[in-house]
Amino acid sequence: QVQLVESGGGLVQPGGSLRLSCAASGIIFSIGAMGWYRQDPGKERDVVAVITSGGTTNYADSVKGRFTISRDNAKNTVYLQMNNLKPEDTAVYYCNAGVVAAVPIRYLEVWGQGTLVTVSS
Repeated sequence: QVQLVESGGGLVQPGGSLRLSCAASGIIFSIGAMGWYRQDPGKERDVVAVITSGGTTNYADSVKGRFTISRDNAKNTVYLQMNNLKPEDTAVYYCNAGVVAAVPIRYLEVWGQGTLVTVSS
């Protein structure tokens, strides 16, 4: 079984920073694209940032210049550095990955459990 475990959420004041981490565990053959999404109550889950296995990144317009996605392939971990946070960034943040799991070999789209980020004074 492959799991994604997130950490790093919490309460921060406007203008502050947080770093989210998401580590994949299980019997993994390879991981493709990884990404961060966020969801407000009653709204759809929106993409925040994605990164390919080769390191190519893409961001939602609302976070460009403030958020940075990165990954450590040796640790099967993806990060989201969030700077200059705004109240409208408040949401539950989820990580996502396309994983080729081994034993038996199969493709899985895996989601983390979510971590709450609250930006408030």
